[in-house]
Amino acid sequence: THNLPPGLEYLNQLDRIIIHQQVELLEAILGTETSSKYEIKNHLGQRVYFAVEENGCFDRNLCSPIRSFTIRIADNAGREVITVNRPLRCNSCWFPCFLQELEVQSPPGTIAGYVVQNWDPFLPKFTIQNESKEDVLKIIGPYATCGCFEDVDFEVKALNEMSTIGKISKYWSGFVNNVFTNTANFGIQVPVDLDVRIKAVMIGACFLIDLMFFENSLDGL
Repeated sequence: THNLPPGLEYLNQLDRIIIHQQVELLEAILGTETSSKYEIKNHLGQRVYFAVEENGCFDRNLCSPIRSFTIRIADNAGREVITVNRPLRCNSCWFPCFLQELEVQSPPGTIAGYVVQNWDPFLPKFTIQNESKEDVLKIIGPYATCGCFEDVDFEVKALNEMSTIGKISKYWSGFVNNVFTNTANFGIQVPVDLDVRIKAVMIGACFLIDLMFFENSLDGL
């Protein structure tokens, strides 16, 4: 573990990661976009990291699902261990030359990997890349991301897209809970022996999926 990025040692033990987005009271009452805050937990519900989104009020309220952002993820001691950067990009399958790309750093300033959207007219598709931009894994979502009271799964697959090794899931927890407590509940399941840097990139992928498909859809309803 001495070769792991500082702060990611704990990810080495995890095969399930839970992400809760915390809703601000002003946002719940007025529908005004505020800076997103997240708790990142293990499968027992114990907080491992917390995360805060950084961007401008203009980006949050006018560019909402396609907004650029920096998400800073810190451990329980307040040390920043992961930085997620998303530039302003197009969110339409009709513009394949300017699709989503997200950069994950760990430690901050050192590239851990990338999440790159792949063009497809029907399915949400992404490629997970390492720090050298070499393809590592694929993420393939469903045709319809409307949960309708059911979980929505984005499958994590090998590069040949034949075998499934994990998933990123949007959990439905009920209208009242979504509006007044947590606006988003996500789970990441990956092999426990997956490189911790790629696990960090998967966390970044979860943030991207949340904004692209659930930001303005009442969490999939």
